[in-house]
Amino acid sequence: MQYFNSILETIGNTPLIKINELAKGIPATVLAKVETTNPGNSVKDRMALKMVEDAEKEGLIKPGGTVIEGTSGNTGMGLALACIVKGYKLICVLNDKQSKEKMDILRAVGAEVVVCPTAVEPDDPRSYYSVARRLTTETPNSWYVNQYDNLSNRQAHYESTGPEIWEQTNGKITHFVVGVGTGGTISGIGKYLKEKNPDIKIWGIDTYGSVFKKYHETGIFDESEIYPYITEGIGEDILPKNVDFDIIDKFEKVTDKDAAVYTRKLAQEEGIFVGNSAGAAIKGVLQLASELTKDDVLVVLFHDHGSRYVGKIFNDDWMKERGFLDTPKVQAIDLIESHKNKRLISVKSDDPVHIAIDAMNRYNISQIPVADNGKFVGSITDNLLFSRLVEDSNLKEKSISTVMADSFPVVQESTPVDEVSRLLDKDTQAVLVKIGTDDHHIITKQDLINSIG
Repeated sequence: MQYFNSILETIGNTPLIKINELAKGIPATVLAKVETTNPGNSVKDRMALKMVEDAEKEGLIKPGGTVIEGTSGNTGMGLALACIVKGYKLICVLNDKQSKEKMDILRAVGAEVVVCPTAVEPDDPRSYYSVARRLTTETPNSWYVNQYDNLSNRQAHYESTGPEIWEQTNGKITHFVVGVGTGGTISGIGKYLKEKNPDIKIWGIDTYGSVFKKYHETGIFDESEIYPYITEGIGEDILPKNVDFDIIDKFEKVTDKDAAVYTRKLAQEEGIFVGNSAGAAIKGVLQLASELTKDDVLVVLFHDHGSRYVGKIFNDDWMKERGFLDTPKVQAIDLIESHKNKRLISVKSDDPVHIAIDAMNRYNISQIPVADNGKFVGSITDNLLFSRLVEDSNLKEKSISTVMADSFPVVQESTPVDEVSRLLDKDTQAVLVKIGTDDHHIITKQDLINSIG
């Protein structure tokens, strides 16, 4: 029989998958180390188990104890699996920018979840670093994991992820790229790969609002670089001990919007349903494409699963609220969607006025173009007729040419909605849109209102 003794034995041996559509503009071979096949659906399973096992060896945690950690969610999930199998309690401290899915998943696997504000200094007593430390002092028989400074974090990747990548590429890897948070993944893998081949480039993906890139380039910890950002799992306002800056050759920053947009692109164009930091990582690769050649083999690591971002990155409303979703621009043809299958009602200039009135009543419309021999020569509106009828009670039998106003403006079907709206004012009640060679439809102010609503 073939089976595992516990869920913990299924950690590791994740697949390497070629990126096709998104890598079309990149000369190198781009391969993704997709960590979602770990049992906790993220790369953090590796280091979570390693940190717990090392703590057991060092006597830092005892039977029945409580594990406490500040986490963006993924490390918490890995710790939860280890705690379930090994019989420990778990308290996870998260900041409030993390997705609801992450919090719900942690609760589902038995963790106690404590939520802290994001926009506070690291040493603020409300920060998730400070709260995790405080809970450790208040909880008997507890152990604070501290994934940022716990070097078992990067050792896990030196022992497992690095060797896997080397073997899967048959030693042909030339570049390794990954988003940097605690620094354990990039430093552990980078150390292993550099020992195998010092020429391998190790590139870290950073986010705006994080200190990594500038510190790496200048050695200056610039607090002015720190501000709240949306991308989850990468970037820091501290310098974790796990980040080995000597191993890293370059940092590249990616915007929150690009990280979110490219997370969606991975799902829609590659069929790889992964998380926020993966979008940042692949966009970083694209930004650095000019530094690659056709002989290069680049491996980019995708941290976690897209299911943890369904309420955020994969939610249209959330994306629109932050300006991350570029909605198609509305054109004139879009404004007639509700009545595009109805014919345009028009009258002739020599028709009596009552013909126009009857048409308005029959079709429940307020504006009618006047056309002679296929050409628009004027227009009739209910406001115009009302004012003229008050002045002349015999108007109904007179010809439309005696009361009609100027023709409605005519626009092409591709005319942007903002241009259409500029044409509609108190003197111009409607616009005609030309469809194809000789078909026309009418656009009213109500059509414009409906498009906005």
